[in-house]
Amino acid sequence: MKAVFLDWATMGPDLDTAELRALLPELEVFDVTEDHEVAARIQDAAFVLTNKIRLTDELLNRCPELQFIGLTATGTDNVNLETAARHGVAVCNIRAYCTQSVAEHVFGCLLSLTHNLGRYAADVRAGEWQKSDNFCLLTHPVRELSAMTLGIVGYGELGKGVAKTGAAFGMEVIVSMRPGTSEDRDGRVSFDELLARSDAISLHCPLNDDTRRLFGREEFLKMKNDAILINTARGGLIDSAALAEALCNGQIAAAAIDVLPKEPPVQGDPLLDYKGDNLIVTPHIAWASNEARQAAVNELAANIAAFMEGRQRNRVV
Repeated sequence: MKAVFLDWATMGPDLDTAELRALLPELEVFDVTEDHEVAARIQDAAFVLTNKIRLTDELLNRCPELQFIGLTATGTDNVNLETAARHGVAVCNIRAYCTQSVAEHVFGCLLSLTHNLGRYAADVRAGEWQKSDNFCLLTHPVRELSAMTLGIVGYGELGKGVAKTGAAFGMEVIVSMRPGTSEDRDGRVSFDELLARSDAISLHCPLNDDTRRLFGREEFLKMKNDAILINTARGGLIDSAALAEALCNGQIAAAAIDVLPKEPPVQGDPLLDYKGDNLIVTPHIAWASNEARQAAVNELAANIAAFMEGRQRNRVV
């Protein structure tokens, strides 16, 4: 059976694919597939594997041999699920493969910002320590996480993982009600209360009509002036221009952003032009530890094996 992986380059180097190739001996791996190349590459395939390639209604209608779509991601918005269901094509995602990687990224950023590591390192490079009258420099504040309240927006696998890590640091953890609802469950607080109480806010919710631009000028005004915002979820959750303005004006203290509304940001973004040292921008790598990427491949292989054996595993269609 013909099988293709359309965008292997998104998975990075040095991963073990032996299990995947044992299941799919005819697997053809493409590092990159341009939009105009997708139709030809999947036309006769029984198994299509991808991370982010869009599989539209038009494309899926032209694939009579297709049996299985395997995603190396949790999100399924790049696949027309209704068309897949209509043609009897199984679609599987992967789950809980990068929780540790994301949690470590969140707290790496949070510790860097609360302990002002970047500013202190810059001071040393500039010779400020050498000129000090004391054994240390105390030119920037250092905050302990145990004295802070962590707000979580989006309490799925990743949100729970970050909350657990926060609790281990001794932080008070509060969780927002689901955006767009007033449902009070499991002791969750309203979104406005979370904005007002949190010293740090970490985003882990999906991007939809209720969450698009969830953080804009109004929300930044409701946050503490010394609050820190961290986004490893979706770039569209935040108004980039409003965040840049809030950072510049001191409405919030700092932010760590791993995702932008358009990726790669070939047309720019206000956060890429921001010059302050209270912003960390990383290129969508919170999920991408070596261990997490290998776990993604292993989960994909497990989904394929289950499908071949007639078992349900991580099926969304």
